[in-house]
Amino acid sequence: MEDSELKKVLETLLFITDAPLPVSRIAQLCEIKNKERLESLLVELRRSYDEEGRTLQVMQVAGGWQLATRPEYGLWVRKLYQNKMTVRLTQAALETLCIIAYKQPLTRAEIEAIRGVEVIGPLETLTQRRLITVVGRRESIGRPILYGTTGEFLRQFGLNSLDDLPRLESFNIENMAEAAQATAVELIEQESIPEPEPVAEGEPPADPARSAGEGTGAAEERPAPEAAGPAAETAVEAAVSERPGEGSGEKPLE
Repeated sequence: MEDSELKKVLETLLFITDAPLPVSRIAQLCEIKNKERLESLLVELRRSYDEEGRTLQVMQVAGGWQLATRPEYGLWVRKLYQNKMTVRLTQAALETLCIIAYKQPLTRAEIEAIRGVEVIGPLETLTQRRLITVVGRRESIGRPILYGTTGEFLRQFGLNSLDDLPRLESFNIENMAEAAQATAVELIEQESIPEPEPVAEGEPPADPARSAGEGTGAAEERPAPEAAGPAAETAVEAAVSERPGEGSGEKPLE
């Protein structure tokens, strides 16, 4: 089969599949033993989609290949399916999933030691969503269950393997939070400083306390200042996000 014809076959398979296709499976379907040739054509197909600016993209995800929509057009997909899309995970489930993704395999007790609260509920949710699964048992007293992520986790988060996860060293949340807090304080101070009112001759100066109170009321009516940027927004959100065990129904470990 010529390369041009084979690329059309590959495009058809990637379009029709509902799960990523490994190269070994594609080679079996196309009856081709040269897997390097298939991988080269898949890379060429992905490059052509990107260069032509198509609305679909060829992705290498979860150990296989698949056609998918681009993130910038996700709004229209959500409109089409409305509330039938995947339900978002809670903060507790996301925190538990992050711990498992970076520290796997590990037991429930080890996850709870890191989070400081019980994780029975989040573990059940993540298991039902097929994002985590039992990968074995620890060779210790009681042989506790070990949890790890699944191929569905990679697919839903657009990862080809766990090596594609961001490095923990790349996160600098503490500095970002400090920068965002400083920016927020500066904006608040700017908004809270009242403008001096003109004083007519012979009249005593206005009471500073009263002026400050009136300035506060005026500041409340002003439009909110523009955001300080994506990094600041992320840091502020992290700073004000719910702490584990507070208002989430989770029980802190004793």
